[in-house]
Amino acid sequence: MKDENIYFALVAILAPLSIAAIGGATGIYAPLQHETVELRAWMTPREFIDLFAIARLAPGPGSMLAPLIGWKVAGFGGALLATVALYLPSSVLCYGAARVWNRHRGKPWRRAIEAGLSPVAAGLIFSGILALLRLGQTGPLSWFTVALVAGLLMWRPKLHPLLLIGCGALVFFLLHVAGV
Repeated sequence: MKDENIYFALVAILAPLSIAAIGGATGIYAPLQHETVELRAWMTPREFIDLFAIARLAPGPGSMLAPLIGWKVAGFGGALLATVALYLPSSVLCYGAARVWNRHRGKPWRRAIEAGLSPVAAGLIFSGILALLRLGQTGPLSWFTVALVAGLLMWRPKLHPLLLIGCGALVFFLLHVAGV
């Protein structure tokens, strides 16, 4: 495949996803995985999971996955283009929307839009989590762990994520040692 085609494909995938990622990158993991793994075969499911893990562990926003994918498929230029394609459209839209949004504070239609977007954001996040669980070919214990962590965070939203990660790692380590 020619480099120009890869660059065009990166922009064609990431620019529209940029608008969907305004509430957070979790909402675009499922379509990003679908495009890069299933449709374009730029990487294997395992490679996608590995890039996702690197993006989550690295400092910075969770959407660092897009530049890593750009790097994998088109080197430094791909990483740079993926970064611009993911951040620029949503940044411009947010800037413009914020200017209009702030002028209409307290109006009923504004509250209605906010209430309507909440379940959409939750659905996008849920679809991203499901895509990652399917890609990782996880078993029932992983699905249970995700549900447990979600429940804990809903019950105690101020729990530090490192505590949850550490507890999850300990459980899976102990199960591995026990041969389960």
